[in-house]
Parts: sequence; structure tokens; C-alpha cells
Amino acid sequence: MTFEKLAVHETLELHEVLTLKQGCLVKSYALQSLVEDDTLRMIIGNDVSSSEKAKRIAGYFI
Repeated sequence: MTFEKLAVHETLELHEVLTLKQGCLVKSYALQSLVEDDTLRMIIGNDVSSSEKAKRIAGYFI
């Protein structure tokens, strides 16, 4: 895939999203080992998966 260069404000916004997603990912990893409820563990696992996917996709633009 070929992408055009991002504008400065777009780069900053992407950085903001990546920072937020990284924070969510760290928190979810930490909580995943502490949770005893299977349903909540599944929800947190889905959050981890979606955060990792979002980071990978955003990485293509950097």
C-alpha cells in the first residue's frame, strides 16, 4: 500500500490515539491476570486484541 505523507496535525492526532491505546493495553494486560469472572476476562481479552490490532494498523501510517 502507498500512503501520502500525513499532515502535522494528523501525525499528532495519531500519536495521541496510539498513546491512549497503549495505556489501555497495559491496563488490560494487568487486569487480565487479576480477574476471576470468565465473562469479564473474555471482555478484557477482546479489548487486548482490538488494542493490538489498532496499534498495528496505526503503525502503517507512521
